[in-house]
Amino acid sequence: MVSRKTYLNQLISLRDKNLIKVITGIRRCGKSTLMEEYQSWLKNNGVDDRSIYSINFEERESSRFTDWQEVYDYVMSQLPQTGMRYVFLDEVQTLPHFEKLVDALFVKRNVDLYITGSNAYLLSSELSTLLTGRYVAINLHPFSFAEYQSAFGEQANVDRLFRQYMNSSCFPEAVNLFLSSPDAVNIYLKALYDTVVVKDIVKRNHLRKFDTLQHVVDFLFDSVGSVVSPNNIASTLRQTTAENLSHNTVQKYLRFFTESYLVYPVRLYNIKGKRLLSSNYKYYIVDLGLRNILQTNNPVSDLGHKLENVVYFELLRRGGEVFAGQTDSGEVDFVVMKPNGGREYYQVAYTANDEKTLKRELSSLTKIRDSYPKYLLTTDFDTANYDGIQKLNVIDWLLEK
Repeated sequence: MVSRKTYLNQLISLRDKNLIKVITGIRRCGKSTLMEEYQSWLKNNGVDDRSIYSINFEERESSRFTDWQEVYDYVMSQLPQTGMRYVFLDEVQTLPHFEKLVDALFVKRNVDLYITGSNAYLLSSELSTLLTGRYVAINLHPFSFAEYQSAFGEQANVDRLFRQYMNSSCFPEAVNLFLSSPDAVNIYLKALYDTVVVKDIVKRNHLRKFDTLQHVVDFLFDSVGSVVSPNNIASTLRQTTAENLSHNTVQKYLRFFTESYLVYPVRLYNIKGKRLLSSNYKYYIVDLGLRNILQTNNPVSDLGHKLENVVYFELLRRGGEVFAGQTDSGEVDFVVMKPNGGREYYQVAYTANDEKTLKRELSSLTKIRDSYPKYLLTTDFDTANYDGIQKLNVIDWLLEK
């Protein structure tokens, strides 16, 4: 098992704090395994087995529970009456009125509560209103490149492994399959994609036009790292598919995709004006393997967009709010607002070896007049400093401890 140390340390730091720990993320990204790893840590640090209770609401054994009060009574009957108790509710959003169960357990004295869910519905509507200021959300992603490397061992060729990382999948089970049965990876990813789209999007939202939904997915997957808008998507698809697709329908579908954590929207930030722009977004895919199974003919020129996708999720893991930057003279791929009030700027290019490309990639960064750190990430082997802009090898950057 690959240890998810970044997320595990977050949970350890939040232990026994008077907050509900909410772990979210797309299906099969490792939420249940993280819970098991954390429970093992608790036991190894003196917590008695009887003080830990875990229930997965998607397991068949839990299907008998239909009433939140019944679950509450059962959970409390399984725990000791004294001392700190640790309760884990996995995929709790499948239980009717789950928010009442969460609230009832949270207000119970000496209960440290952890819940997971694979749809943003978990943190919407009733629960968000009920628990405002009383929870902390941890969004879990598939493997980072450092975690991916650890699955293959330190002896693996890191450059070859990175190319594999961008062209295969970083879902934990997909990585396990790659190690034992590589041909099964695409079968697994197609099944996972169908589950996310059909179960978390189509069925939950009572949709009838699956083909239309798929057209929008294809558009997003083909537009990684590009600025798009609902109007732009609707207009393009009306021309290419002959479907009478409206702006409102596209906007609704985009919300469904982000709620299921299939894609992540990134708002545009005007660096000079220091303000967010509301109309257009960039979208990044939670796992490039899902894109690869739907689009088998990705051109070589697409490597830059794939690399940008990898960097985006690494920046999320490292903390802070991530935006796409805009200046009067061009774009900065990422602006990161750090929790400590600092800021970082990132430009991403697959290679910047020739002088013309290097000048283009540096131009937007050089016109930013503040003193915050600025980085150019590439797959080139050289590192350099250009008037305060640090050029780094992206693989070395991804593997920083």
